[in-house]
Amino acid sequence: MSALDALDERQREAASVLRGPVAVLAGAGTGKTRVITHRIAHGVDTGAYSPSRVLAVTFTAKAAGELRGRLRAMGVSGVSARTFHAAALAQLNFFWPTLTGSPAPSIIDNKVRLLGQAADGLRMRPNTATLRDIASEIEWRKVSMLSIDQYATAGRGVSGVGIDDLVSLQRSYERLKDERRQLDFEDVLLACAGMLETEPRVARAVHEQYRHFTVDEFQDVSPLQHRVLELWLGDRRDLCVVGDASQTIYSFAGADQRYLLEFERRWPDANVVRLETNYRSQAPILTVANALMRGRPGALELVPAREALTAEAPTVTGFETETEEAEAIAARIAATIEAGIPASDIAILYRAHAQSAVIQQALAARGIPTSVLGGTRFFDMPEVRQAILALRGASVAPNAVGFLPTVRDVLRSLGLTEEPPAAGGAQRDGWEARRAILRLAEEAPGETTLREFSEALMARAKDQHEPTMRTVTLSTLHAAKGLEWPHVHLAGWAEGALPISYATGFEAIDEERRLAYVGVTRAARTLSVTWARGRMQRDPSRFLEEIGTTRRGTGILRETSPNARPGAPRR
Repeated sequence: MSALDALDERQREAASVLRGPVAVLAGAGTGKTRVITHRIAHGVDTGAYSPSRVLAVTFTAKAAGELRGRLRAMGVSGVSARTFHAAALAQLNFFWPTLTGSPAPSIIDNKVRLLGQAADGLRMRPNTATLRDIASEIEWRKVSMLSIDQYATAGRGVSGVGIDDLVSLQRSYERLKDERRQLDFEDVLLACAGMLETEPRVARAVHEQYRHFTVDEFQDVSPLQHRVLELWLGDRRDLCVVGDASQTIYSFAGADQRYLLEFERRWPDANVVRLETNYRSQAPILTVANALMRGRPGALELVPAREALTAEAPTVTGFETETEEAEAIAARIAATIEAGIPASDIAILYRAHAQSAVIQQALAARGIPTSVLGGTRFFDMPEVRQAILALRGASVAPNAVGFLPTVRDVLRSLGLTEEPPAAGGAQRDGWEARRAILRLAEEAPGETTLREFSEALMARAKDQHEPTMRTVTLSTLHAAKGLEWPHVHLAGWAEGALPISYATGFEAIDEERRLAYVGVTRAARTLSVTWARGRMQRDPSRFLEEIGTTRRGTGILRETSPNARPGAPRR
């Protein structure tokens, strides 16, 4: 069986081109990860690629782990799937001792703390929030490849801190870091780029190691990441980039979509494949997404892979207060769960974390469990770490009761009960985590041993392959990127919240529009949009007008009454 057999026509076209520059313009839900993995597997199967000479670059460690896992499932091992930083750090650690005769500098684990120490030396007393903002500015400066002097004239700054003080603090921070022989996260890429530029033998070794490059989420690369990629590539041409300009949502952190938009200009003979068949969302949701991005640079026209006979029109509802909005969302979700739809199929997405508190309160009042994305990762939770240690310990002890009963006994000894604690709070979070581990054990093949299960948990932890929690997901729009749910509620679509109040220029508003698009395209079956006037007497988001609403149900978004009785979506 060929790695191309399970792909549609456009996906197969993208995966079958193994040489030369390739750009895969992949819309939301069109199977880009599938194309990446099948393209690499096809290259290995045909002998065009040696696995050890393939570098697949992702933007998160979790995405890299997923890529490795999918390749393993296809029988392909030995491919390097890493983030930009992980790949650069590995090269630094390998070559630095050879070049300097000493170990590579350590990586600072807390930029804000070091900035505070640098501020103390200057007799400055910025608060923690200000230090975090300054840290963000340092990150932006470095990924934009600007010196401190260039930054001083870039027209940026931090509220409450003069540009002279900001420059002095950045210089003090760099001095302190150098004295301690430390690098920060961005320095890893800068040092790697410098090493490749100035040391021909290092460049030759890296070029010999890696011959074939794939970069996911190419719309989000920064100037610094792009420069490192150029140095990795050298004068070769075997580069495949995958991205969607409509999902560029990290410009504030230095991402520059022009590298994707201008790829054909850089590589005039590039093979460009557009993936626009969406396998995730029903047609009415895609109509909303297409309307939102119509006419924007690089926008793709998404079409559903199949038409559903009973697809529900997305709705929009306005409220007087945020509390009323949250209570209405909670009521709709309660009806959905009561109709038999799992809580894990439901997500509430919002622009900023501050919007989540009132929503969590409304859900907790109805006894609905929640998980907040962007908090502690599953395998970093103390309850999960404790459970894995206990299961590993039990795996080396004599066992007469069998695999699944032993897992149950271990988890019960750690606090897993038959009935969950009340929704909301750390106790419920811990219970849900232990229950998720038990479900993994229940779903394991019958012949699984406790040792195999413990090792599988460790492997999942390494790849950040988190199990599904039976909770409603709460997430910012940024954190939701790359994820999907059957039923999505988009909260807080009011002027000042989305677009957010400090987004004033054309480019900033365009980024907010792309963020809204990311939210819409997370939904598979149903989509509801809500907004509230609140104390600020806000108007509905301008994006709602761009999409189009109607009370009669003939437009793109169907406007509903805030007093309407909540009903469950169709299964």
